[in-house]
Amino acid sequence: MKGAVVYDSVYGNTKLVAEAIAEQIRTDGHTVEILNLRQEGSRKVEADFMFVGGPTRLKKMTRNVKGFVKKQDRAYWSTRPIVAFDTYGPVPKTEEERKKGEKWIIPGAVGGIQTLASGRGLKVHSASLRCAVTDLKGPLEPEALDKARKFAHEFVMSLAK
Repeated sequence: MKGAVVYDSVYGNTKLVAEAIAEQIRTDGHTVEILNLRQEGSRKVEADFMFVGGPTRLKKMTRNVKGFVKKQDRAYWSTRPIVAFDTYGPVPKTEEERKKGEKWIIPGAVGGIQTLASGRGLKVHSASLRCAVTDLKGPLEPEALDKARKFAHEFVMSLAK
């Protein structure tokens, strides 16, 4: 199978997650195309499945991600799964701070990607991947890349069933 990992990254954290996903897809024996929306711009992608992600910015996806999802071929991606992922944070330390801060990270880029893609008739995978950063510009939480690899592996294995 051929996968695609498409991402936007502001401080490099989402890029690291995208690279971990792509690395796992290759480890699982598949080919993968990686598209950095900031460097290569938005274009149509053809693959058997696609991961689309970006940072959560003020509880939303970036314009680059939104523009990319809008340009995808409805007929083509209505039968191939699209998986949303994002990075978000910083994660507050106390429960009280977490409740206050949730308004900035929920629904996040994943929620926007899923809503936009499904509203366009694209096939959206029900599960999504969210990886937290420890501060506004990062770094990622220590287990984030392992979490991304595990998620990608489980997703790819589910397609083989």
